[in-house]
Amino acid sequence: MKTDNPQKLRADRVWLSEDACDLDDFRSLAEKTTVLADYPSASAVEKNVLIYDSRKVMAAAATPEGRRAVLAEICEAFGEGPGVVVFKHAYEDPGIIDRASAIFDAIIEEQRRTATGGGDHFAKPGANDRIWNSLEKHCLADPANFAEYYGNAIIALASEAWLGPSYQMTAQVNRVNPGGAAQSAHRDYHLGFQSSEVIERFPAHVHRLSPVLTLQGAVAHCDMPLESGPTLFLPHSQTYVPGYLALKRQEFRDYFEKNHVQLPLEKGDVVFFNPALFHAAGTNRSADIKRVANLLQVSSAFGRAMETVNRERMSARLFPALKTLRGRLSPAEIANAVAACAEGYSFPTNLDRDPPLGGLAPKTQAQLMHEALKEGWSDEAFTAALAEQAQKKLS
Repeated sequence: MKTDNPQKLRADRVWLSEDACDLDDFRSLAEKTTVLADYPSASAVEKNVLIYDSRKVMAAAATPEGRRAVLAEICEAFGEGPGVVVFKHAYEDPGIIDRASAIFDAIIEEQRRTATGGGDHFAKPGANDRIWNSLEKHCLADPANFAEYYGNAIIALASEAWLGPSYQMTAQVNRVNPGGAAQSAHRDYHLGFQSSEVIERFPAHVHRLSPVLTLQGAVAHCDMPLESGPTLFLPHSQTYVPGYLALKRQEFRDYFEKNHVQLPLEKGDVVFFNPALFHAAGTNRSADIKRVANLLQVSSAFGRAMETVNRERMSARLFPALKTLRGRLSPAEIANAVAACAEGYSFPTNLDRDPPLGGLAPKTQAQLMHEALKEGWSDEAFTAALAEQAQKKLS
């Protein structure tokens, strides 16, 4: 209902809500056409997705001026453009991919043998094989192959285009086996991993901030025809600011199902996309293709606090004091003290030992403290639980 109440209007601008998401507003953005002429380094547009020939891109970026122009073009493609870019033949030597694939296969088989690993944020457990922190495991298993793999010029170019220098690389392998079902449509980390109740507590400028903190990518480790279920994308959907809330609504999920696009990939191709783009891994309808992608999540160098703080030690000391102060401090004041002391975010963590089972994110240190206060744990029990939780997060 419209209103001329200035306080209400301001609140509606600052606090986005799931109920206020409007499909017509979304369609006006998602149904834009990607124009090839706007991206002179690109080779083609297919289904609204920009296609780049990796050799041509690197030739255009061979000089400082050329590189600056290419970085700007790719940055705008991720931001106000289609939000998704395919780099064809980013790896000219297939042997680099094959050696990495052999490492990943061995890790998956060991996980299956020992019944470890698995879990997924947006798919049913067991729908695929997942290697958490493939970055570190790859480096430790074969540092020479790791150097060749991550020395890739296209990965560096795309990462710098969106995030600038000093970015942080992480990676997870996803193998969708024949019959593996599609993921649900989603946006990615950070806000994409939260419930509507949590997302609505963040002001609108944080909804705009979240997509510029990370960049998503995927290296194709095999040929991916459409029947193998390559990722489903909805180009331009990243430009809808309330989109983290919109995907909780059925009409937006239905729109995604009717309007997403899918492109076949070849081994050695790399896809990069804005984390706010509506997307989902597709269903593998093939008889014999194990669709393997190494999912890159590149993070901004600025996603960190200035000081190192031992929050485990602080929480252990604060817990008995809070129990003593009950009655003198209100529940809200106790919650404020917990927020200033304990880690209120689930990540980073070791997703092998601390997987997102039963939800999108593991329990936070702050949630653990609130649970202990509510249930009246002893100081010793809480300290032990803190230590166990901290141990799970180590690589």
